[in-house]
Parts: sequence; C-alpha cells; structure tokens
Amino acid sequence: MLLTVNPATEQVLNEYEGATKNELEKKVNKSRQSFVEWQTNIDKRAAFLYNFAHYFRKDKERLARLVTLEMGKPIKESRSEVDKCAWAMEYYADYGRNFISDETTNTDARKSFTTFQPLGVVGSIMPWNFPYWQALRFAGPSLMAGNTVILKPASATLQCGLEIANAFEKSGLPEGVFQTLIGNSAIAEMLIDSEVDAVTFTGSVEVGKKVGQRAVAQLKKCVLELGGSDPFIICEDADIEKASTGAVKGRFINCGQSCIATKRFLVVERVAKEFIDKFVQKTQNLTVGDPLSETTDVGPLVNFSSLENIAELVKDALNKGAEALLGGERRSGKGYFYNPTILTNINQEMRIAHEETFGPVAPITIVKDEKEAVKLANDSEFGLGASIWTQDLHKAEKLSRLMEAGIVTVNNVVVSDPRVPFGGIKNSGFGRELARYGMLEFVNIKSVRFYDQLIYNHYVE
Repeated sequence: MLLTVNPATEQVLNEYEGATKNELEKKVNKSRQSFVEWQTNIDKRAAFLYNFAHYFRKDKERLARLVTLEMGKPIKESRSEVDKCAWAMEYYADYGRNFISDETTNTDARKSFTTFQPLGVVGSIMPWNFPYWQALRFAGPSLMAGNTVILKPASATLQCGLEIANAFEKSGLPEGVFQTLIGNSAIAEMLIDSEVDAVTFTGSVEVGKKVGQRAVAQLKKCVLELGGSDPFIICEDADIEKASTGAVKGRFINCGQSCIATKRFLVVERVAKEFIDKFVQKTQNLTVGDPLSETTDVGPLVNFSSLENIAELVKDALNKGAEALLGGERRSGKGYFYNPTILTNINQEMRIAHEETFGPVAPITIVKDEKEAVKLANDSEFGLGASIWTQDLHKAEKLSRLMEAGIVTVNNVVVSDPRVPFGGIKNSGFGRELARYGMLEFVNIKSVRFYDQLIYNHYVE
C-alpha cells in the first residue's frame, strides 16, 4: 500500500494499491497494440494534444490544488505549472509536424531523404517536484512523434500522475496511448525490464545510474535528467538590483526544490556587499507558510527526509566556518518547513559547495574576479544550468561559452521552455528534452535512398 502525505500538515492524503507485474504487462501490451494505429496520423495526434491543453486549462484550479496538497508547492506556482503544461502541448501540436518532416538530401541516388519514425512504447519514470510538467514536457513531444507512453509517477504525487491520464481520457485519446502506472521503485524496475522500447528518467544521480545501466544493458534508448548544482555568477558590472531579485526567484521558487534552481552564488568581491545586502533584504520579505494561501511564497519541503538532508547540509557548513546571515533552522510547528537561509564564508570543504542543495538554502562565495567565478562554477560534478549577470553582452557571450552546462542564461534565472532544448552534461545526465531535439530523442532517424538500377558491383560499408 502506498501513502501520499500533505507536507504542510503531515496528514495522510490517500492510499493507493500498487500495480502487480501482471497488471504492468497488460498495460505494456495495450500500449503496443495502440501504437499500431496511433503512429499513422499526425493530424489526429495534434488534435488530441490541443484537446488535452483545453481540458487541462479548464480544470486548472483543481489540478493546481492537488499539486499543492501532495508536494507543498505554493498555489500560485502550481497554477503556473498547469498553464505551462497546456502551453507545451499546444506548442508541439503547432510545430511537431515540422520537427519530424522528411528531410531531402542530394546524393548519387535519384532520391534520398531522412525520415523520423516513432520508436514504440516509452516508459517514463518521473519525480515529484514538478509532477505535471516533468511528465508532460516529455510526453508531449513523444506522443506527437507517434510513440505511446507509460508514466510511473513519483510515490509522493500519485494523484497528479493519475490526473494526467484522466485529462488525456477526457480529451478523447485512444485507450492505451497514455497510461499511468502506480507503484514503487520495484515496479519502476519492472517497467524498464518490460517490453518497452525506450526509457526516460528524471531524478537523482544515484538512481539515474541504475536506470541507465538497466536500460542500456537491454539496448534500450535512454534519456536521463539528473539534477544540478547551478552556479549564479554576479559580475562586477551587473545590475545588482535585478541580480538580487533574480537570486531570490532562482533560489527559493518551489522551496528550492528544482533541478535548475540556483544552487551556488559566486559574486565578484567589488559588488559583494551591495549584492548580499539586497539579497538578504528581499529574502526577508518572503512569506513562509500554508502553501494554499495566496500570499505564501515558500512552502514546505516534500517530506521529512528532505528536511533532514537540508538541515544536515547547513549544519555541516556552519561547523566548517560558514556564517548564517539569515535562517539556518527548521520552522517550528507542523509540516516540513525550513526557513529561507543565506550562508556566507563558503569553502570547498563543505558539502553544500558541491552537493545538490534541494531546499531553501543559498550559499554565497565571494570571488576575486570573473575568471575565478567561472573556474569555481565548472568545478562541479554537475553541468545542468548556469546564469551570468553582467551588462556587457560581449563579455556575457564569451563567459557563456566557457560554462560547462547544458543551459546558460544571461541576466535572468534558468528556466525550462518548450522552445529550447533542455538537459545537461556530466552527472546531470544525457539526452535532451523539449524543442525539436527532445522530440528526436525517441524516434528512429531513418535514411532512405532510391536508385534506378544497381550501379555498384562492390559495396564498402
């Protein structure tokens, strides 16, 4: 039996029966059967995605409330997540055909072209922090490409996973094209081992390595998005007012529980005091509390384990010489709340300097210049996102090319966007989601050439 718990009240929300291996196999077989017809008509696929966006938006308030109850996201952020999902589905309905249109190439053959055909059934193992968005930013392009999908949602947000399937059902999607699978890590392993044709996973490095090994050992295409420790570089010519506002947004959105949330602040010493003063002041103005309240900015962490982990990271930093300018402790009372925290005097001996900080804690390192900032930024096992703050755009472009990351943003925080590819390098995983590149991850890129007659007696591969 699987339980979901409200992290703001610590009360049990619901109980769910996990799927059996037999039930899993039935879902996979159904997906394979549905794939035969689903892959044939891209216009119908686009229509279903438009329908989904309509029903998802229409049900926004209820869907947003479910996210907030299950994982603690402030309600205003939950509404934004629902809206973003609907936008992404419409985006792929609008442009998906163009992304996988045949490409003609001039060769010695009479006709040569490249065509993009779906792989089949894709198994999706998704996290809890953006339970709708993480699932649909993969599902949208995959479905539009002609694949069918089985989603295994995180145990913390099971109802959100079920609601995605419900919305597809309301949109008229044929049975078996998109299915939600309820279960724990054991059922996730069974999904990888089943007759699915490919696997996508978003989550921790430790689990991602196991998923990748399991999938690749069976020669199944795999995409992994494993989080990050994103640097936020404040150059000496940065607009400090805008940078400090961006710092608050980049660090504390979703209670800091985002793979592309800002994790490490690297500020050039010439502007360090001004930046830190403004950052602390603006962070103090955040409202922590009931995530269902319209005025709340920061809700709880998703569970007690996450709360303990954040507390241990802060304790380790303080024991090794860090200074807490703000916060540094758990909020008293019910719920898994941790007060927004800003730390200075960070050194590389601290866990917080190199581990992924999944919570409302901002470690600040003062550097001599931008060269040192880039060196520290790249001195990480992760390589997902990075942001650079400077008013010199020529310098910004130069620095952006030096960053070891999949996404670099100048004078704004890192966000995912259906129009641009999303993914990382190093321990942040491999493969891409979103844009055309995300759509091409789960297709067979097939080359076709037509000759009038046999023109070679011998062939060399």
